[in-house]
Amino acid sequence: MELQAPSSWQCADFISDLHLQATDRPTFAAWAAYMRATTADAVFILGDLFEVWVGDDATQVEGSFEAECVTVLRQAGERLALFIMQGNRDFLMGAQLMQTCKAVALPDPTVLEFAGQRWLLSHGDALCVDDLDYQQFRQQVRSPAWQQAFLVKPLAERQSIALGIRQASASRKQGGSGYADVDRDAALALLTQAGASHLVHGHTHKPAQHPLGEGCMRTVLSDWDLNTKPIRAEVLRIMAGGGAAATPCRIPATLIARLGG
Repeated sequence: MELQAPSSWQCADFISDLHLQATDRPTFAAWAAYMRATTADAVFILGDLFEVWVGDDATQVEGSFEAECVTVLRQAGERLALFIMQGNRDFLMGAQLMQTCKAVALPDPTVLEFAGQRWLLSHGDALCVDDLDYQQFRQQVRSPAWQQAFLVKPLAERQSIALGIRQASASRKQGGSGYADVDRDAALALLTQAGASHLVHGHTHKPAQHPLGEGCMRTVLSDWDLNTKPIRAEVLRIMAGGGAAATPCRIPATLIARLGG
């Protein structure tokens, strides 16, 4: 997919890997405050907004955490352009959720033309090609047949299955199996195919900028965790104007919320 930013856009924000969950109220509160305060023309959420998403019908449970999150998203979607990409934790976000939140579902990858550049946007998990076990799992759960069979199960059963998967994932990390990194050659190949020179992604929880050579750059978004010290909750902001190619800057989400900017 290619997305041409309207000429009226002056500022776009990019976030990912918030892993929102009911047991982490500080991170939810920081995200909600940021979403209310940002003055960006567009917010791009590049995957793993939620720790887990078992189906859009979870939002229909009155008083649920999912319903609370949808309220925040909808209020943002009513005043700015909101784009949401599936991640490896919330790949079951569907059309019903997007419609309710007044958001646009963003395919992975997507090329954004904005501020004098073509930005290639991705969650990033598909580019971690060395993680063979995960790539096999990803292929399975992204198949329409698997998703259809999963989504017809009762909500409580889906939540139980998801909890088991999350616990198994946590056990692997405790055993020393962390997040794999994006493969340089795979990133360059995707950039070449897209005719872009700057890749923006999340997933790896390793915020940084990586020169790839050949005039290309890879920018990794921050994950969010308000329970760590120092806290992690950065927004990547791209500003238009000046006639030159824009350079992304990292801004603490708490600063945006506090200053209302």
